[in-house]
Amino acid sequence: MLREEIKQLAGNIHPQVIGNRRHLHTYPELSFQEYGTAAFIQTRLTEMGIPWEVMADTGVVALVQGEGSSDQVIALRADIDALPITETNTFPYTSQNPGVMHACGHDAHTASLLGTAYILQSIKSSFGGTVKLIFQPGEEKLPGGASLMIKEGVLENKKPAAVIGQHCMPSIDCGKVALRKGAFMASMDELRVTVKGKGGHGAQPHLNNDPVVITANIIIALQQIVSRYANPAMPTVLSFGRVIANGSVNVIPDEVYMEGTFRAFDDAWRTTAHRQMKDLAEGVAKSFGGSCIFDIVRGYPALINEEKLTGQLATFAEEYLGKENVINADGWMAAEDFAYYSQKADSCFYLLGTGNKAKQTISSLHTPAFNIDEDALAHSTGLMAYMAVKRLGNQT
Repeated sequence: MLREEIKQLAGNIHPQVIGNRRHLHTYPELSFQEYGTAAFIQTRLTEMGIPWEVMADTGVVALVQGEGSSDQVIALRADIDALPITETNTFPYTSQNPGVMHACGHDAHTASLLGTAYILQSIKSSFGGTVKLIFQPGEEKLPGGASLMIKEGVLENKKPAAVIGQHCMPSIDCGKVALRKGAFMASMDELRVTVKGKGGHGAQPHLNNDPVVITANIIIALQQIVSRYANPAMPTVLSFGRVIANGSVNVIPDEVYMEGTFRAFDDAWRTTAHRQMKDLAEGVAKSFGGSCIFDIVRGYPALINEEKLTGQLATFAEEYLGKENVINADGWMAAEDFAYYSQKADSCFYLLGTGNKAKQTISSLHTPAFNIDEDALAHSTGLMAYMAVKRLGNQT
């Protein structure tokens, strides 16, 4: 009976959830600058009679208190920030903030959690315990809003026994969700490398010490970290996406700067690889008579889904969506600051299918044409509410 009530409420508010998502999509804000987004969330929560407070400057935390006798607490999280991408879609709700776009679905995550808040507030007489709603800023930018909110005590004062989050995925059909037990998403560290040599005329390479050539050898050599140092059973990705050699067609520069990322699932291997990358790059540069400054900015840890919780949520999802609509997720080499919650409490982060070829909502995340099939919002709100209520009643 509760499941059917939740489904009915989710259907009733679907148009409002779409409207909220489109408003957020129209006015996206970059990481840690989400003041308008936070104000919108606060207004909606106030309209629902749900108390809230501000954390980490632009984050919002709210509580829905069940009327049953229980001191159990569960947290639901949505990220609220956008990306520095210029949107190429031509919808009525296309971004009105030049160079900023919700290209990762955070507008959908936020609108969905607001819908879940409405459902939970509507059925609070049907469950006991507390649901903490975390609207988190700055997922897309180090040090990550999750780490800041945790430092400010978001997991204290009503400490949750579990934290649940979801993420849009255009490669999964709308109507389905995907979950994975254990290691799900990779750690991510930023690499910032400066290679120094001696520049000069391109026609006189014998008088120079070309840092471009040194850098090319470093990039190739560093791939041995993945192909020869890493255990083949241990997923590892090393990518360089920015290389700046500020010379000219006939000018060899004095130095080259490059940036990249290193991703892994195992923290011990991650630390070992850091040392190996630094030693290898510095050694290659030295062998060419140059030098290398290899800086590593340690980013998000690997995201680990607690196995028992994830198994429970998969069962709840099958009850709500049907077994055929719940699938196993592959490991994902992207990084998520939700991982910080998984270090502090039993956590589960799952994927919400938003893809639909007929509606052309299959563009990848972080692309200027990204969009979602908004039918996904018809069940995402109710699913998360159902998971929360069921988990509060299944703590053993």
